[in-house]
Amino acid sequence: MKILKKKALVVLILLIVRLTVYSQQAALPEQKDRWVIQSDGSITWSINNRLPHADHIEMSGEKVSLWIAYHVDSAGAINITRKVVFPMFRMLPDETRSHIAYTFDDNELPRIYINNSLLRTGNGGRLAPVTKSISHHGIMRVLAETSNPAVKIERSLFPSVDKPMAIEKFVFTNTGDKPVTVSMEKLSRAVTTDTLRSKSSPHTVIMKTLNEGSRVLQPGRSTVFAVCYFATDHPEQSISINPEAEEKTRVKRIGQILSPLQLETPDSILNTAFAFAKIRATESIFKTKRGYLHGPGGLEYYAAIWANDQAEYVSPYFAFSGDSIGTRSAMNCYRLFASYMNPEYNPLPSSIVAEGDAVWQGAGDRGDQAMIAYGASRFSLAYGKADSAKVLWPLISWCLEYCRRHINEQGVVDSQSDELEGRFPSGKANLSTNCLYYDALVSAAMLARELHLPKKQADEYASQARALRINIEKYFGARIAGFDTYKYYETNNTLRAWICLPLTMGIYDRSSGTIAALFSPKLWTADGLATEAGQETFWDRSTLYALRGVLQAGETGNAMAFLHYYSRRRLLGEHVPYPVEAYPEGNQRHLSAESGLYCRIFTEGLFGMRPVGFNSFTCSPRLPKNWAGMALRNIHSFGTVFDLKISRLNTEKLLVTVTKAGGTKTYTIRDGDTARISL
Repeated sequence: MKILKKKALVVLILLIVRLTVYSQQAALPEQKDRWVIQSDGSITWSINNRLPHADHIEMSGEKVSLWIAYHVDSAGAINITRKVVFPMFRMLPDETRSHIAYTFDDNELPRIYINNSLLRTGNGGRLAPVTKSISHHGIMRVLAETSNPAVKIERSLFPSVDKPMAIEKFVFTNTGDKPVTVSMEKLSRAVTTDTLRSKSSPHTVIMKTLNEGSRVLQPGRSTVFAVCYFATDHPEQSISINPEAEEKTRVKRIGQILSPLQLETPDSILNTAFAFAKIRATESIFKTKRGYLHGPGGLEYYAAIWANDQAEYVSPYFAFSGDSIGTRSAMNCYRLFASYMNPEYNPLPSSIVAEGDAVWQGAGDRGDQAMIAYGASRFSLAYGKADSAKVLWPLISWCLEYCRRHINEQGVVDSQSDELEGRFPSGKANLSTNCLYYDALVSAAMLARELHLPKKQADEYASQARALRINIEKYFGARIAGFDTYKYYETNNTLRAWICLPLTMGIYDRSSGTIAALFSPKLWTADGLATEAGQETFWDRSTLYALRGVLQAGETGNAMAFLHYYSRRRLLGEHVPYPVEAYPEGNQRHLSAESGLYCRIFTEGLFGMRPVGFNSFTCSPRLPKNWAGMALRNIHSFGTVFDLKISRLNTEKLLVTVTKAGGTKTYTIRDGDTARISL
């Protein structure tokens, strides 16, 4: 009887806590979708209301990035601005932003005529096409129509996969019952950079037409014109460009990105947002003279790597992605950082820029060593290849030793700033650096055992992790704004978004208060987490970490409501289709590493995959109560390829099914528990 009373009391206390959390929870705003998911995986805006509207998107290839701003006015006319970035064509001195980039507006396009009437494309023509729809799926497609004569105009804008070139393709189709004459003028315009400031040699950017001329279209027939924007150091050499072949190559590359690691859930918004995030995370890899390097983009950050964006955020994702270019970029990232190790233990650069020819250290030690050790150790375990791990081990152990040497009297690690680089205060020791260091120690202990290093070394890392976890609680644990959570630094007394980080590292001591604070009106805004309570600034990276951490902590119902809301806003709302960097800074640029963080919400949060060995991981699935099942298909990690499926057996138990070429394994666990998967 006493045991039953105790159980009832525990249940009552948990219920009171949960009701308290919900009573303090931010109300999610009503959403009105602008975009609709299509059967082919694209999203489309059928333009029939809510005008005018403007947005921007970035797409990338190995040698180019294409940023497009588009505006549809109240009459349905579209205006497009194209900014084309050439990451490997650089100016002097070597700096982060020394790449060349040029802007092309509609009034610079060649003139196009339909039955001798000038088509209005920003150049004053009197024949005005009405925009009917815009779609995205790795290629931006714009459908417009003219009524007299009846002509359909399909415009496709996309970067080349492997050339320093962007393509704008026009397909004109006669939808009337009489012949129509369509013509495009020939255009070739070039600009060459200053010889003295150009790196290597002067760079020439050329805008030119392809397949220009005049055609007579019979009813139902089509013709193709194109404009290309490309860079070259040899303008005297003619190049052959086939816009339709370039488009097919782009479509093929998008298919290669989407084929591995497919998410299957009952929620089509989550499935589609995950697929889009895979595109943005993976396309933004540039073929530099140092090999493939992932770059954030955003018109500023190319042919360069950062300890947070690349080493911490996106490279661990590539170990699951199944994309060979992605994994090569991860290895190159860590190798480049390793080249700056030194016996004096001076900090590594925060960023290596200009294809590896220069560095940026403007914010001092941002906790970069903790970022790198965290990302490299997680990547090494999940990638599942001992040879690669051996290459990265000196970097991991060096970074851990650097952090150990900066432990203060309170037993936590000091750093000069954090990844926000002084935009918000971070004190002498911040929660972010210490959480990253803690998880890096945990992973390094596992990795040392996998590499058969001396047992003493692995045990020492594990011991350091345990001590640091205790000190994180002592130093950062606090009651802030009525919540039992964390202060971000010693004298911090306002809620900060990064209080979510302990959850992502498996520290759940203050999970209830932290989750309540994250989802309270003090931090949660219409666009996710405010960086600091009371401020309008938000950075998606903290929201993405938080959603993952809340799932890891087991607050599935709450997490899924906010994850669905966030995903719907980013995929189908007013600014689509990817996670963004920040606001007001950067005007919500589609920086690419944030998309990698979005994918990790599912691999590490929803499916609870935590690498523990080269061929093993723990799985703590968080299957929502109203879902019968979910799956990740074609996972490429731990040195093999497999499917992971979670099914609900009853209200208390889940079935975990792992399928690979060698057969199928099943694990039955209680809902909320963990299975250790050995491949």
